[in-house]
Amino acid sequence: MDFKNIEIYEDRVVVKKVENFILAHIFECGQCFRWEKTKENCYIGVAFNKVIEVEKIEDDVVIYNCNEEDFKNIWVDYFDLYRDYAEIKNVLRRDVILHEAVEFGEGIRLLKQEPFETIISFIISSNNRIPMIKRAIERISQKWGKTVLYKGKEYFSFPTIEEIKDATEEDFRKIGVGFRAKYIKNTVSEINSGEADVDYIMALEDELCHKQLQKFSGVGPKVADCIMLFSMRKYSAFPVDVWVKRAMQFFYVAPDVSLLKIREFSINKFGDLAGFAQQYLFYYARENGIKIE
Repeated sequence: MDFKNIEIYEDRVVVKKVENFILAHIFECGQCFRWEKTKENCYIGVAFNKVIEVEKIEDDVVIYNCNEEDFKNIWVDYFDLYRDYAEIKNVLRRDVILHEAVEFGEGIRLLKQEPFETIISFIISSNNRIPMIKRAIERISQKWGKTVLYKGKEYFSFPTIEEIKDATEEDFRKIGVGFRAKYIKNTVSEINSGEADVDYIMALEDELCHKQLQKFSGVGPKVADCIMLFSMRKYSAFPVDVWVKRAMQFFYVAPDVSLLKIREFSINKFGDLAGFAQQYLFYYARENGIKIE
């Protein structure tokens, strides 16, 4: 990105003429849980111990409660602003089937989220509904995270491993995560003790990273792919949830093909852009209610 197109103010940063950036596509495509729409083309969210409000005004992106340092050190990477999404879309559009999904989700960007928060969030997401996932993550943040004020309202950062390490399985059950309480407790304990090193896992080659993540309690292939794609920049990851399964069966493969085979087929077909293809397919399938007869 050309930083000549950035305007810095005391309380906000304005990024001029941003292409391929639509807030609803970014925040409602299944990759994040801590963003809430406040009005048309405007969302408030919590990430990296910060609260920001993001608004799209014509072709400009305005990030409120943001200074130049935070913009360059956090939000440029978080919103993947250096990446040329037009180039990615041009490659994926060569697939006649994917072309329509790319056009439909034209404003999607893959967020670079904090890995520990993403691991816990997607353990919670397993066999769960979005409102319940959001509620559980918010309760964890309220109980163990830090308070952050914005416009006179209290928000809560997701806790660090140090802040949450003494929480018990029963503590997690009380916030409503159900059977996942044991998984969360075990994962926190493994990371806190050093038995599992998130930075080491993140540095591994994609398939090794995928296997290593599945050693955490409650992390199967789909959750591992989500963690890789949404926080570790492993773009060959291809999470296969119910919507992606339907899309792949509708467009590409036979109805009886297994989730593992769908994943393998997709990685082979889309390569290093598999994760981007997955997001376009997920958003298209869910928003259009694709079903297999």
